[in-house]
Amino acid sequence: MADKYVSMRNLRFLLYEILDVESITQYPYYADHSKEIFEMVLDTGEKMGRDLLHPYFVEMDRNPPEYVDGKVKVLPMVRTLMRECGEGGWIGAFSSYERGGQQMPMQVMNAFRFIFCAANYSGSVYPFLTGGAAHLIESFGSEELIEAYVPKMFAGEWQGTMALTEPQAGSSLTDLTTTAEPTDEGYYKIKGQKIFISAADHDGVDNVVNLLLARIPGAPVGVKGISMFVVPQKRIGADGALEDNDLLTTGIYHKLGYRGSPITQLSMGESDDCRGWLVGEPHKGLRYMFQLMNEARIDVGMSAAAIASAAYYASLQYTQERPQGRPIASKDPTAPQVPIIEHADVKRMLLFQKAVVEGSMSLIFQCAKYVDLAHVLDGEEKERCELLLDLLTPIAKSYPSEMGSLSVSAGLQCLGGYGYCDEFPLEQHYRDMRIHPIHEGTTGIQGMDLLGRKVVMKDGKAFMLYLQELEQTIEEARAIDPLARHADALEGAIGTLKEVTAHLTGIAAEGKIDLFLADATLYLELFGIIAIAWQWLVQAITASKALDQDPIESERDFYTGKLYTCRFFFAYELPKIEGLATRLKDSDGLTVEMKETFFSD
Repeated sequence: MADKYVSMRNLRFLLYEILDVESITQYPYYADHSKEIFEMVLDTGEKMGRDLLHPYFVEMDRNPPEYVDGKVKVLPMVRTLMRECGEGGWIGAFSSYERGGQQMPMQVMNAFRFIFCAANYSGSVYPFLTGGAAHLIESFGSEELIEAYVPKMFAGEWQGTMALTEPQAGSSLTDLTTTAEPTDEGYYKIKGQKIFISAADHDGVDNVVNLLLARIPGAPVGVKGISMFVVPQKRIGADGALEDNDLLTTGIYHKLGYRGSPITQLSMGESDDCRGWLVGEPHKGLRYMFQLMNEARIDVGMSAAAIASAAYYASLQYTQERPQGRPIASKDPTAPQVPIIEHADVKRMLLFQKAVVEGSMSLIFQCAKYVDLAHVLDGEEKERCELLLDLLTPIAKSYPSEMGSLSVSAGLQCLGGYGYCDEFPLEQHYRDMRIHPIHEGTTGIQGMDLLGRKVVMKDGKAFMLYLQELEQTIEEARAIDPLARHADALEGAIGTLKEVTAHLTGIAAEGKIDLFLADATLYLELFGIIAIAWQWLVQAITASKALDQDPIESERDFYTGKLYTCRFFFAYELPKIEGLATRLKDSDGLTVEMKETFFSD
């Protein structure tokens, strides 16, 4: 197993040198914190990753959860992990003191969670899925619901989940059929089925709390008629003891990767006694769920970048240790072999991985900064952060997921045949990674969200704010001579993005919505490449300034590596937008016009 899966130096670079996370402590909500506290969080995350999560990386894959007599059994380490995360306050760390949290900036918690995900993705989902569900209850639930469920979830005693998907509906929430019949007892009777629900049943906790979407009879059709409910696996009885809630686990799915966490199928109300408690107001469940969904989408992107990080460091270590071949110009067959990292094509694959991992991380941490600022600002400044966060969420989810898959594949390629074998970790990373373009909204859904909603919302205000962010970075980069050409390249990319966006929104204005959204996934890809180029230019600016201070050799190598990777991204990745732009501006309707029968033999 690889010795390293995350760069603590890079995490600190992002937090302190790029984001200036210490500046967040000027606001009263975060004023109790300091760099010393942030360092304690990083050190604790590193220790827990090393001692608690990473040792079980392989075992959780090879000994996945088992479905026995209608219940799910997991490795004992899950209960240990949940307990330690609860006792340390890590599950609810982002929440307020009043709710039992630590008011920790999301930027810092992202670093903590990134370490967990890189150490062992399957293990990491248990506490952080719980934190997201608990945060949703405290945001929209009644005081009674909050008091009944959140403390146990924050303590790691109860698991939290979100239950959206149904067999007949898939990603189409319009077609949900689970029902919630009101009673005069203060609860609703829930009936229906849910599938693909992460960690909705396991013996690593004493109870599972599902945040579930259902329809109240008489509700409006479509997504406007969806309500949200707390539906625990075991409900709290009149005497305070837990009792069964007529919620059955009917099976678990056997997966390509991400095997350490159970993905379950649930059946509610077979005995007409599954009880759920309404969260907030009726028919507003989808709006509530999108808080958790948007958080989860950024978490998916972060998890993908973390897996890609672990794969990168595993392949880097292998290429440094594996001797094979000689320099391409060498004519002496008796000369000693060289480590394969000395071959240009191997360095290309490593640069690609580094560019994807660290570029994705930079964007995700930028989104976390918007979260933190939106929490403490008011008026136009708050709206600006929220709009930028909304716009970039589909990118933060999809770019690390899609490109992370290619990054891990490149890492596996670095190992050659060994990469394909399970004695090295790359094949598991490859399998674990593949879920990320799928769950919490497929890449196609993210593309339609970006082009169909986010770019045009509020008459394009979020899009304009985003372009202002890029233009500010370009102006700063132009003042640094070696970066001026990258500034010009990014400015040209902005021009391409504007041209493509105007073309597509023009099609929408003509009412041709099917044609407008037909290649939304390609638009998402183009947008994502430009967003990561922006983040690499941001990092290059900071690295250039640091090099001007004549740092020690190890730091000089770190910053120089940043500049080379920025050069790589602008030379190898950014030019890909031209082919995408050509396709997007054609809009010939090929995929719209293609008929099902044309696929026949």
